[in-house]
Amino acid sequence: KSNIALDPGKTTQTYPLNELGPFLKNRRFRVNLVTFGLNVSFSFLDAIREQVEVYVTNIEKLPALTSLCISPEELISRLGEFGQFCPVSLAESYELVDCSSNDSLEFAAEFRGHYYKMSSLEKLNKFLDNPEFYVPPLAPHPLPPTDMIPKRLTLSELKSRFPRCAELQGYCPVTYQDGRQRYEALVPGNIHYALEYRDRIYICESGEKLQKFLRSPQKYWNQKLPYKLPPLKEPMYLTSLPLPGYLEQGIATALIKAMNAAGCLKPKFPFLSVQRSALLYIALHLKAFNPNSSEYTRKKYKKKMEQFVERCELITYLSAKMTKKYKEPQFRAIDFDHKLQTFLSLRNIDPVNG
Repeated sequence: KSNIALDPGKTTQTYPLNELGPFLKNRRFRVNLVTFGLNVSFSFLDAIREQVEVYVTNIEKLPALTSLCISPEELISRLGEFGQFCPVSLAESYELVDCSSNDSLEFAAEFRGHYYKMSSLEKLNKFLDNPEFYVPPLAPHPLPPTDMIPKRLTLSELKSRFPRCAELQGYCPVTYQDGRQRYEALVPGNIHYALEYRDRIYICESGEKLQKFLRSPQKYWNQKLPYKLPPLKEPMYLTSLPLPGYLEQGIATALIKAMNAAGCLKPKFPFLSVQRSALLYIALHLKAFNPNSSEYTRKKYKKKMEQFVERCELITYLSAKMTKKYKEPQFRAIDFDHKLQTFLSLRNIDPVNG
């Protein structure tokens, strides 16, 4: 009989290879190991022996699997009657809770040589307290056959089902059922949340609604639409609207602010009509406060708007300072001549870029 010896210098003790072999072969059981030819470190062998003894001792006590190094292949090969579905959820609420997305064995346990995965710590504790109630023959609900378990569809899988159509004309079955099948509960589904059940395709409104269907398909699958359906919601583009409607939907708020500012200022640019002056001011205001423009563009047009306002104020200033009788330059306001020349120079220039 082959044995593994301890490290040199320590008390001689041997471990039968036929006892440790199945556990040493487990490629996921990895700890630091120092080898000396055919010798293996004492601490390593003691750790293995301790784990083996705990496992063998507790097999009949329903051990949890968190501390054991179980490979994914072994887990799959020894899954119980419920596969990777939570037996506690199935027994208590008849819900299909798929635990395959969780690779951890934190909520897994072994019973009668099979592995079972639970969806939460609460469900695990319930299973550990009374495992016989959740597995055959006492389990109240068996796992449905594979073709009766709903499956989520990716976009590519959904396209491959063409020309098959979605049930309920694409309306979300969960929203409709939870809304007591009222007219206002008819909400179109989103193709990113599609699933297949009983060879039928269903499209849910959101990820939350999709999970509800996957857990309780028998509640949502068999429904009929009313005779009267809401009109199809087709996207409407702003550019397809008439001009008044486009302005109302697209720039109503910005236009109201610009017109209000123009009404308060009452701009009158030199040598331009009141109407044209107001239109130019509104245009500059829209450019200066456009949230979709860059910071540079907004600053550029704010400077132009400030310059436009300064030139409009020339009329008010000159009308206040200019008298009916001629005044010598030394009796005029300091900046009167400069502003008068600026006013006269605006006759033939561009009011925005000049």
